[in-house]
Amino acid sequence: MTEHIAAEPFPCARFIKEIGRGPHGARALSREDTYALYSAMLAGRVSDVELGAVLLAYRLKGETADELAAMLAAAQASIAPIRVPGAVSIPSYNGARKQPNLVPLLALLLAREGVPTLVHGVTHDPGRVTSAEIFACMGIASATSHADIETGLNAHRVSFAPVEVLAPQLARLLALRRVMGVRNSTHTLVKILQPFAPAGLRLVNYTHPSYRDSLAELFLGHPDTAVGGALLARGTEGEAVADTRRQVQIDWLHDGVAETLVTPERSSPDESGPDLPAARDAETTARWIESVLAGDAPVPPTLARQVEEIVRIGSRS
Repeated sequence: MTEHIAAEPFPCARFIKEIGRGPHGARALSREDTYALYSAMLAGRVSDVELGAVLLAYRLKGETADELAAMLAAAQASIAPIRVPGAVSIPSYNGARKQPNLVPLLALLLAREGVPTLVHGVTHDPGRVTSAEIFACMGIASATSHADIETGLNAHRVSFAPVEVLAPQLARLLALRRVMGVRNSTHTLVKILQPFAPAGLRLVNYTHPSYRDSLAELFLGHPDTAVGGALLARGTEGEAVADTRRQVQIDWLHDGVAETLVTPERSSPDESGPDLPAARDAETTARWIESVLAGDAPVPPTLARQVEEIVRIGSRS
């Protein structure tokens, strides 16, 4: 009979002393210290009091590109990679509140083009419509294991992985939002996670220009974080799917360079947008997506452009 050995506690006082001095007095940790701290947090070695202090300290201070790179390295080391070559990952952690959630449509359009596409994220979010709920209405069940994820990608070119299945240690820290009432560094990390080996293309979105700058600094200043490439664009309600109302800039960050693939276009006030589902609930959205895939409704032009660029990147890799 194997005895359960408790994880060795990881004292955090010296780290909290550096990062917990407020937005003007706090100092960044070294890459080595950040990696050690976040690895211990993922492993459950940090006490609840210290964990809360660290998360709130970073919430106030913000992460530097060096710290974020170290956290990402620790996060990557905590997951078992998905071994499907040439795949694309789409993080889906926000869902839809005001507009229909078209992440499943994007994933299925890519799958139809032969691109294995993994959508990963939360299954439920009160007040929002998640990608998992829409997939379920279309008969696409959430994966229950890594083998299940790989089977879906190989057999159907699409799979939805709950974060609890893809990255259980990250899921535990992500869930602390319900306890603490605010997001933490993990919410950024899950959206830039590289789930594949060999590395695949990641769709990465931002909501504010300053966030775009920090992500560009991360990927361009730390080439190890950009392996496989990242497609960076302003998201739709925090989701990495093209906004159907306007064409936004799309940048491809790879090999230490940022290549602008699509430039933003202003829409005319008199220009009518694409016909979208009459309601944003999961069932209505699922039925509308099926009509688009069947050719009974057109693909929104900005989504078609997003698919085109992703397929083109795949052909260049």
